Amino acid sequence: MASEYIDTYYRRTLADADTYYPPLAGADSADVCVVGGGLAGLSTALELARRGRGVTLLEGRRIAWGASGRNGGSVSPAFSAGADAIRRHVDEDHYRQLYRLSMEGVEIIRANIRDLRIEEARKVDGRLRVVRYEATDALRQWCDDQRRDFGRDVRFLSRNEVRERLLSDVYFQGVDDPTSFHFHPLNYARALARECARLGVRIHEDSAVTQAELNGAVKRLKTAQGQVDARSVVLATGGYTDGVVPALRRAMLPIATYIMLTEPLGDRVLSAIRSTAAIGDDRRAGNYYRVLDGGRIGWGSRITTRVDDPPDLAESLRRELLSVYPQLRGVKVEAAWSGRMAYARHLMPQIGQLAPDVWYCTAFGGHGMNTTSIGGRVVAEGITGDTQRYKLFAPFGLAWNGGGFGTAAVQLTYWSYQARDWWRERRSRA
Repeated sequence: MASEYIDTYYRRTLADADTYYPPLAGADSADVCVVGGGLAGLSTALELARRGRGVTLLEGRRIAWGASGRNGGSVSPAFSAGADAIRRHVDEDHYRQLYRLSMEGVEIIRANIRDLRIEEARKVDGRLRVVRYEATDALRQWCDDQRRDFGRDVRFLSRNEVRERLLSDVYFQGVDDPTSFHFHPLNYARALARECARLGVRIHEDSAVTQAELNGAVKRLKTAQGQVDARSVVLATGGYTDGVVPALRRAMLPIATYIMLTEPLGDRVLSAIRSTAAIGDDRRAGNYYRVLDGGRIGWGSRITTRVDDPPDLAESLRRELLSVYPQLRGVKVEAAWSGRMAYARHLMPQIGQLAPDVWYCTAFGGHGMNTTSIGGRVVAEGITGDTQRYKLFAPFGLAWNGGGFGTAAVQLTYWSYQARDWWRERRSRA
């Protein structure tokens, strides 16, 4: 029986509910076998197919079943690791090359939506980044740096300008980023799968890899009903990675985040949010949200190492919404869900080679829309020999996640971030 998507806004608004790619059965061979049907795997497969390679893609459940198909839908440059953290590993020129790659990732998605005419992706331009403390000088400087170093069209927003868009007392200043956008990631992912299939990629859902033989000139991947022999393998799993390739599982931490969908608010939403842009604050585990059809609000928040949903998930997210917009009291929640992301300890994507002709493209954390796209491209370029841009990620390898101690350390780190956020905001309101 085919796996099903969990109940999310994206499943409820799925444009292509009937397409199913049957499980692998029997023997297959390919130039490249991609493991994982999220945005990283799909992007890799599409880039390879466009370069004439024969590709088989294996997905353990459904296309974009995990975080790729149930996230906040915001597409903007940068990585989960901040600029200062990246600069601790690389010099300034290297940092700028990485940042430009992240910008390219945004443009890859924009071009795919345009060129493949993916209207069901529901692309809406604009992103607002807001802060909950006084940051006029810092944000002005950031905008100046972005315009000077990367040519980005970003504009500082004063507190009054923010409050024209977001009617909340919690926000101070912000940044208007009109060239970033938000969209329907599940519809986009399934459209990429259709294009992959059109170009000859053999896609198999419900085909979890149970054994991986990665030594030798020919790699062999086994599933419950078949096997694939390939010259190259790309491991593009995410937060649901199992232990079939231990080195990959030891190098990532599954981190959960939560999203809810409110009831339709119609024009009432304008009493709180008067912007069509995606909105996010700069807390480490902050809020990210946007207005959807019918005046519904898609509201995301929190990051935790807990993999099971809390029993009061919908109500806790509703309380967070009301802490920002108390004028929406009485709002009801239609759905609430979680998504499990893959994080590395260094918070950067893990992109590179595990062994000759064995590639990994994973751990995109909470900034996976642009980075999965560029990850797929640079891995495909590496396989075909077009470029070696994947080596820009070499300083951020498969570092051990620390096991149980690593999980505890990550949770403590996030709690410390929350404490710092609280103190910074408290000082701004004193």
